Amino acid sequence: MKVFKNINYGELEQQRLDLYIPDSENFTVFVFFHGGGLEGGDKSEIEIAVPYLVDRDIAVVSANYRLYPEAKYPESICDAAAAVAWAMENIHEYGKCDKFIVGGSSAGAYLSMMLCFDRRYLSAHNIDFSKIAGFIHNAGQPTCHFNVLRERGLDTRRVIVDESAPLYHIGVEKCYPPMLFIVSDNDMENRYEQTMLAISTLKHFGADSSKVQLKVMHGGHCEHVFALDDDSESVFGKLIHEFISRL
Repeated sequence: MKVFKNINYGELEQQRLDLYIPDSENFTVFVFFHGGGLEGGDKSEIEIAVPYLVDRDIAVVSANYRLYPEAKYPESICDAAAAVAWAMENIHEYGKCDKFIVGGSSAGAYLSMMLCFDRRYLSAHNIDFSKIAGFIHNAGQPTCHFNVLRERGLDTRRVIVDESAPLYHIGVEKCYPPMLFIVSDNDMENRYEQTMLAISTLKHFGADSSKVQLKVMHGGHCEHVFALDDDSESVFGKLIHEFISRL
């Protein structure tokens, strides 16, 4: 495995990413965004899953992005799009990529959903959306994110669906790439129900049900991201690999 840390994909200090590249010549690329409520967290969150993924020819691109209180909506989403663009434009320098997957956990999944459902962010970088083979949304908030609500001076428990919400954009496009939704049975309050609503809304607009997968984990919010199974292997890494292997 080859590791490259703190590569700038933008001019700001927060706009940095880490690369974990398999030794093989051909690999799949998984672009990941960490959790932390859009106000904390770090790209190192994925490190526990990296060995499992790299051993299976999956390169990992893990990106930081601007955070509250310095950041304002939609800067974090713009950064996520810029990180994907950097990976798609530069990964050839590290090997041959056969497909790109984009995903995130918690706040990172809010970002991955916004990139998935509101194509304006990736289109701003002239990204060919068809080159993204799939998305992994791990316990993200499909309604207006609670910290976006806080920025607006609203009660963070409000359930609002406007252009800042991934749900708002579902149905705009006629088709979507395969995607995996992950949520826990004891997740953050209302997170399970909102995830089910996102999936139901996709079906309501005729999304191919075979391309929309759901995995319900046992435990609390994103505990599986840091968990090892009985074989001392990454639970989250296995979920990612299983999804990618079906594409």
